[in-house]
Amino acid sequence: MKSSNLNGRDLLFVYLRPQWWRVPGLIFLIFAGIGIQLINPQILRYFIDSALGGISVQNLIRAGSLFVGLALIQQLVSIASTYVSENVAWTATNQLRSDLIAHCLRLDLAFHKEKTSGEMLERVDGDVNTLANFFSQAVIQLLGNTLLVSGILVLFFLEDWRIGLTMSLFTLVSFAVLISIRNVATRYWVHYMQASANFMGFLGEHLAGTEDLRANGATGYVMQRFYQLLRPLFESRRKSSLAGYSMWMVTLFLFGLGNALALLIGVYLWNARIISLGTVYITFYYVNLLNDPFEQIRTQLQQLQQAAAAVERVKQLFQAQPTIIEQNIASLPAGALSVSFEEVEFGYQPETPILQQMTFSLPAGQVMGILGRTGSGKTTLARLLLRLYDIQSGSIRLAGVPIQSVSQRELRQHIGMVTQDVQLFHATVRANLTFFDHTISDEHILSVLEEIGLKPWLNALPEGLDTLLGSDGEGLSAGEAQLLAFTRVFLHNPGLVILDEASSRLDPATEQLIERAVSKLFQGRTGIIIAHHLATLQRVDRILYLSDGHILEQGERAELVADPTSHFSLILQTGGEEVMA
Repeated sequence: MKSSNLNGRDLLFVYLRPQWWRVPGLIFLIFAGIGIQLINPQILRYFIDSALGGISVQNLIRAGSLFVGLALIQQLVSIASTYVSENVAWTATNQLRSDLIAHCLRLDLAFHKEKTSGEMLERVDGDVNTLANFFSQAVIQLLGNTLLVSGILVLFFLEDWRIGLTMSLFTLVSFAVLISIRNVATRYWVHYMQASANFMGFLGEHLAGTEDLRANGATGYVMQRFYQLLRPLFESRRKSSLAGYSMWMVTLFLFGLGNALALLIGVYLWNARIISLGTVYITFYYVNLLNDPFEQIRTQLQQLQQAAAAVERVKQLFQAQPTIIEQNIASLPAGALSVSFEEVEFGYQPETPILQQMTFSLPAGQVMGILGRTGSGKTTLARLLLRLYDIQSGSIRLAGVPIQSVSQRELRQHIGMVTQDVQLFHATVRANLTFFDHTISDEHILSVLEEIGLKPWLNALPEGLDTLLGSDGEGLSAGEAQLLAFTRVFLHNPGLVILDEASSRLDPATEQLIERAVSKLFQGRTGIIIAHHLATLQRVDRILYLSDGHILEQGERAELVADPTSHFSLILQTGGEEVMA
């Protein structure tokens, strides 16, 4: 379900429709429960009128036993209907979660940069949980209780038209009042859920950085920001809660009034000898019985406020569409890929370009080193090759094929990238190496590790490929995490490899181990090394020197070294590490 016109009716229809086969059983349980609740008061009336009329004790005991038995059956029916409705709700909302997650994974990197992980968790889990409560209660309570109220009103008319008319007017007025309050309260729940998402996003981000925050003395700022976000959360929660409590207080007042009306009309008709004392009692009983469905409907209407807000936020999430248009009209060849940029213009904000008039080419099988100051566009260039963002103008080609004409899945199968910050998951070494791709066999993993000389490292792990890594690679050194990242690239055998100074965090021993792996990695492949240190440029064939989004210099490395007037030669002579900082 990815419609931009998503609403509550769509959610009910699309996500509950696959479970239509459960509907007959649920309807039966609903009607059985309603029937028992309507019949039992009639047994009470019979008991009262019979006791006053002098019926035998044995008949009274039978009536009492029947009342208790039906009450027990009604509880069992209630349990069964709740069980079925909860299963329906969680099945539906689990599918909705899957659709939301799949949709979010298709969205561009720009979207995820704007959203914190905490906010996305609140959207995908918190909002959908709200809808789970709505789905499970909507079927069993809104429908069931509406039918129960209708049945009670019919019985009022069967007892006496005056009782039926009075109680029907009372019911209609009560519903009108509750619905008007609900409409006013909905907007407060929307504000509260957004404030909650902002707050959870802040918590997730800063709790993950606790170590750095404490080490650098930023806890004071965090607490200040904590209270700044907590205040609007408290205010929106107070308003939404007051709106809900107003419905509760109005319900209490209405049913106090309803009980008074029932007693007044009952006493009047009894004094006029139109109805019996048992009928007076069941009139009062039915009015109190109305209180339960009204209370549940009130609660459900309050949940409907939250559900309406959740639906709106889910709709907004589904409305977010990727700006990168997926195409699959061309394929990339196997093996090393040539790279060419032609008049490329790009900015994360179009009005603020990062790369300007970027034109260069890298022949297949060669390695290019890219250097420049921080902010010169080195990492941005790599992101454009992976098509994490789309350029504003110009063209980027791999093996002569425009990357816009290749599916993103195929594009990323032909490009491997290793960065300084390696993302690891709470999973086995096998899962972390293959990115959860079960089609990659253990034999292939082991042969790759053997080929690049990392088999001793694997043998040193306590359970080999089955070794469980902690959260964010807990238990691994930065060097070992880099080893995992290099192995990932080998497993997919891409034609273009991008290293974003991937060995800068390795200790000397591990760096020597991985040096052999890097040499093998570039054999038969095209390579790009984003350099922060001059030593990493020893293996490159070409140099691309960036400055403020422009190409300051490019050419064969040997020619630039031999030219004493080149910027690269001057850097080598002065050891200008700061130029690449």
